[in-house]
Amino acid sequence: MGSLKFAAAGLASHVLGIGAALGFLAVTQQTLRSLTLEMSGHLFLGPSALIVGALMAGTAMMPTLWRRRVRLVVFALLILLALYSGGFAHLVRLGAAATGALLGPILLGRLPTFGRPVSSRHEGRVLIALLLAVSAVGPVVAGLVPHAAGPLAVLRFLFTNIQPVDPQNLQNLCSDPGQAKDCAAAHLQLRAGAGGIFMGILPSFLLLLLADGLSRGRRFAWTGAALIQLALSLLAGITIAGVLLRAAPDTSAVEGIGAIAASGYAHPFSLMVPLLLPIALSLLLLLTRRLFLVAAPPGTYTRLLSRVLALGVSLGAVYVLAGLALAGGFAPVPGPAELLADIPDRFLPLGYMLDVSPAFFPQSTAAVLLYEGIGVIFWAATAVLVLNTFLRPVPIQPNAGAARARDILKTREGSSLSWMTTWPGNSYWFSATGESFVAYRVIGGIALTMGVPVGPGPDREDAFADFTSFCTREGWTPCFYSVPQDLRDHAASRGWRSVQVAQETVLPLDSMSFKGKKFQDIRTAMNNAAKAGIRAEWMTYATAPFPVLAQIQELSEEWVADRKMPEMGFTLGSLDELNDPDVRLLLAIDGHHRVHAVLSWLPVYRNGIIEGWTLDYMRRRSTGFRAGIEFLIASAALSFKDEGCGFMSLSGAP
Repeated sequence: MGSLKFAAAGLASHVLGIGAALGFLAVTQQTLRSLTLEMSGHLFLGPSALIVGALMAGTAMMPTLWRRRVRLVVFALLILLALYSGGFAHLVRLGAAATGALLGPILLGRLPTFGRPVSSRHEGRVLIALLLAVSAVGPVVAGLVPHAAGPLAVLRFLFTNIQPVDPQNLQNLCSDPGQAKDCAAAHLQLRAGAGGIFMGILPSFLLLLLADGLSRGRRFAWTGAALIQLALSLLAGITIAGVLLRAAPDTSAVEGIGAIAASGYAHPFSLMVPLLLPIALSLLLLLTRRLFLVAAPPGTYTRLLSRVLALGVSLGAVYVLAGLALAGGFAPVPGPAELLADIPDRFLPLGYMLDVSPAFFPQSTAAVLLYEGIGVIFWAATAVLVLNTFLRPVPIQPNAGAARARDILKTREGSSLSWMTTWPGNSYWFSATGESFVAYRVIGGIALTMGVPVGPGPDREDAFADFTSFCTREGWTPCFYSVPQDLRDHAASRGWRSVQVAQETVLPLDSMSFKGKKFQDIRTAMNNAAKAGIRAEWMTYATAPFPVLAQIQELSEEWVADRKMPEMGFTLGSLDELNDPDVRLLLAIDGHHRVHAVLSWLPVYRNGIIEGWTLDYMRRRSTGFRAGIEFLIASAALSFKDEGCGFMSLSGAP
């Protein structure tokens, strides 16, 4: 983009950001009068808006993968800061970011594009995890900012236990002997250290922890995040209802109710708006559940639960024993019964949620460390245990049907697309002899097969008839997808109808040579690749170095983003299908280890021997070597020919 354009983008974003913030305050002055008065009372100085605007303008030059991630994180963070903190400076930065994002493409000579974003399954997980992580930071920021005035600032009283303590109110409270416990609690809140703050922001900590699992597609993380968001929604609803109905002092969440009432957030509109955030996040998680289906190995979370319980019991015993040894550091001095009763509140902020007043408070330094630190140790150790379940790779454990089908596929005979029968999502029917199978999916009463019956060649027609009878008994209509001409003719002779959906290109390799005019483009691609220092390199997904895997993911996201539809699946592989030790990858890599294009090849077995290979996954970098796909196909053909394979299939084209 150049330094001049960056400077122009930053300056324009700064000026227009201020204008956008002033315009927002002018428009909302009537509906959100108290809020706009509070926001407009803040000054804005410094270069932060200029920097944010230039950064967002620069995202126009980034690859699709990082452009989306940077924009999501920056916009989500700025929006949440504006909604929670409510300062005029946050509005200016948000306006500058929006201006920069619009100016970036214009400065590069193209118009900004708007439309429904399309992402792969993997990137969808990452984006949702980032959004959840940023949303978890908002209540913490509002709780730590002394005078947060944003429309969501009220949530700091609901989702954290960070309560502001006014020195004058503290003096008045402690001057009344009848308020001794409240005085001690206020003193504890006033001097709360890292441990007290940590326990106060426990929901946010748990959401950040689960966000890592969401980025990996873990079902456990999705369940935990959804439950926390639903619980926060319920807590917010109860607390807001308590404010609106002027709840009695002994109702649930009374501490949050009192803080909200005292803060001036008693207007119904001011209270209902914050409730939308946890509800929206809950709905987002529910609507995207299909992205988070990765299950841990059996027994993982049973072991996790037993370890967490053992940890809790051990730390509880330490707390009681150490508390007895340091009893003089508490006021009043606790006995064994009081320490035992206080254990749950050390691990969970139950006193905050249920309005259970502590029976004693720490006074000495050692007592404070014990009182606040035991919960931190518990949750830190629990976090390590949970993260370990996320980081441990999930072994590929196909179900019994898939494993049996793979064995038949390798030892018998299928078609050029039969390896796709091993992909997740298929069900399997096996013949009475156990030597043939059909992979299928039932959709709306239609049993849609993946290719032809796999098994001994002479048994194919019998397997076809038996599978048809099986579908009839189940009340399904069979539909064979992607079958060769001989099976189509056999079905037609029995009254079946057919329609051509694609044309498969199969190249025989025994007579393959790139001679003649029709192969001019292939020869040109290979010559240009050699001049550019680009080589074709074989590997598998499991053996690929991490930098290569990151680039493959980047190419995939760029390819998906340029389409109007998401990855279709079924007969079109994605990143998930690459992670198979039997699938080979061929990459176009230059001397700087930059990946320009990638192809995946599926094996075609016949009687235990790989007879050929089928092209599946195909991606090219938009700014890379333009003839990368042609170069890789030609390189694969020469390599397969040297290996003695009989053919290569370029799959079916509609």
